[in-house]
Amino acid sequence: MQTPRQQGKIRSFPNPLLQIKRKHVSNNLNNVNERAQRALEENRVAIFIVAYNAEKHIKKVLERIPTWVVERLTEIFVIDDHSSDNTFAVATNVEWPSQYAPLRIFRTPYNQGYGGNQRLGYLYAIEQGFDIVVLLHGDGQYAPEALPFVLAPYADGADAVFGSRFINPLDAIKGGMPLYKWVGNRILTRTQNLILGAKMSEMHSGYRSYRTSALRQVPFTSNSLGFDFDADIIVQLHAAGFRITEVPIPTYYGDEICHVNGMLYAWQCFKTAMKYRLMQFEIFYDPKFDIQRQSQKVYTAKRATTSLHHFIRRLPFEPGSRLIDVGGGDGEAVGRALADHGVEVTCIDQSANLADPKIKQFYVDLDQPWERQFEAETYDAATALDVLEHLKSPEQGAAEIFRYLKSGGKLYASTGNVAFLPVRLALLLGWFNYGLRGILDLTHRRLFTVDSFRRLLKNAGFRVDRIIGFGPPLADLASGRSRIFGIADRILARLARAWPRLFAYQILIECTRTDSPDDLMPQTFLLASNQAHSSLNTKTEQTLQPQHGHTIG
Repeated sequence: MQTPRQQGKIRSFPNPLLQIKRKHVSNNLNNVNERAQRALEENRVAIFIVAYNAEKHIKKVLERIPTWVVERLTEIFVIDDHSSDNTFAVATNVEWPSQYAPLRIFRTPYNQGYGGNQRLGYLYAIEQGFDIVVLLHGDGQYAPEALPFVLAPYADGADAVFGSRFINPLDAIKGGMPLYKWVGNRILTRTQNLILGAKMSEMHSGYRSYRTSALRQVPFTSNSLGFDFDADIIVQLHAAGFRITEVPIPTYYGDEICHVNGMLYAWQCFKTAMKYRLMQFEIFYDPKFDIQRQSQKVYTAKRATTSLHHFIRRLPFEPGSRLIDVGGGDGEAVGRALADHGVEVTCIDQSANLADPKIKQFYVDLDQPWERQFEAETYDAATALDVLEHLKSPEQGAAEIFRYLKSGGKLYASTGNVAFLPVRLALLLGWFNYGLRGILDLTHRRLFTVDSFRRLLKNAGFRVDRIIGFGPPLADLASGRSRIFGIADRILARLARAWPRLFAYQILIECTRTDSPDDLMPQTFLLASNQAHSSLNTKTEQTLQPQHGHTIG
């Protein structure tokens, strides 16, 4: 008796592998098969087939999986996304030889969308302990015969493998891709590459596979439920530092029904890339792109000559003077540079991790009274750079700094300017979005304008000497890679200095500690008492002196 894959029903399909240029594949087909076999033997590999109204194609897709592959798989599972046709029934009734990997058919309780279906499949793959999950489409658009090419890179440690129809762009045209789709794909992929700083040949292929260890480290469950789920997960893998390997696959267009609105899909993909890039510039936040490759520093030092940190590092503090750096982290921002110039720096912060003999560092809970938390002295100067807005009570923080500064000591305090022009414009449009850093940092407990920050320090007893505005740190964010960003950085820096209320991204206030009532009490009453006592002594002495004069007699 013939098995389904031996029957003549699949002979109408040309061999799609003939479209693949061998020069794009490492070594030859035998080598690809050997590496794919090794990947299958060393990993628990599952094929996940998404299906929606695919009753005409799902059986053929299953039959076209190479026999030697299907025998080595751990499982094949199909998720029918609540199709309105007989997809589930057809898939359930497929004759499946016992020597093949188990075939499981599932159906969603209601339609989840293309992205929602993938989300369930990847969660299932993780839950079942599979090492690799390969995505196939139930409509047959992506050739199951190309599975060895998709699996082979896993033998070399790939994190994710995508099939690409554009490694040789003309192959897609030869395979029957409509010209408008070919042009749209090329333009959109190049735009996404430009925004993300990636170098993929195609970002819109549905032939994909992932290590579940990589999926566990990205928040794919927060992704779009639509077709732009694929754009979201590319950004997430890129942000997490995972390596996406592309392999050539054939292009095939048959009688499958396309459910994608091309213009809407393109806009969503572009928007996804822009959201991620805006997050890197610290002016937007979306939790699904909140991915850190490693533990990042609490506070990042800025090196550009237009930056706040550069300005503070160049201030003429006297060698031997004592400075307290409040919330200075590891001292990289300003503490170390000032210590190198002979300033006695004491750093207090809630993340004490500095091993520098030139700096005294103490772990201090800045939200609690500082007394007895560290060996305090009386300081000549203080810096509080972008820290007061993080405190439960900025007023109490300013009062603590005042307490430990000597009379006439200088305070340099900075914060973000919530009245920065782009923030104003966003509010005008009804947008208010927190970010990982920047003015609307998620950890900020208080937002300030120039006037409200000045009022905070004035109420704490400081005399405001000058207000300096700084533009957004474009040069540091671009890491010197863009001349355009460098020019924009300098222009914005000049605007911030000229009109800080509107153009300052960051506000620095230089102020002087005035005499407190406690300072004035002894100066007033003790001095007056001493003066009175001195005056009384003088008068007494004058009284006791003998009187010399003429007598009348």
